Amino acid sequence: MKELANKLLKIEQELSSKKGKFSFFALFLREDTEDNWDLLISAPWVSKNKTNMLKYLAKKLQEFLTPQEIVKLSKIVIIEPNNPALEAIHKAIHVEHGLVEVKDSIFFGLPIKHAFIITSQKLNGKIN
Repeated sequence: MKELANKLLKIEQELSSKKGKFSFFALFLREDTEDNWDLLISAPWVSKNKTNMLKYLAKKLQEFLTPQEIVKLSKIVIIEPNNPALEAIHKAIHVEHGLVEVKDSIFFGLPIKHAFIITSQKLNGKIN
């Protein structure tokens, strides 16, 4: 799974340089799933136009990932930048364009078996 996380890191870096910084970009394996990972993202610029952003991100995933990797992604979840749970994650984990691996934790009130956090940072609210 680390190989997929590394590919997502490259996607996150490209999107950050083209569109603006992410406040959160992570891959989560919920405890209640076998091998279906969720991609969680948050950025002020993402929240402005969620539908177009999801289409754009899906296209990027298809460019970078193999069909076998794509089927491991269950869904893309957009987290609102003002979500209080996001603030707690930022305090615990601060990383930008990196790869922090976390196991057996609670995020957003859900038990997470495994996570790769690529970016977790508090942004000043400006859209880059």
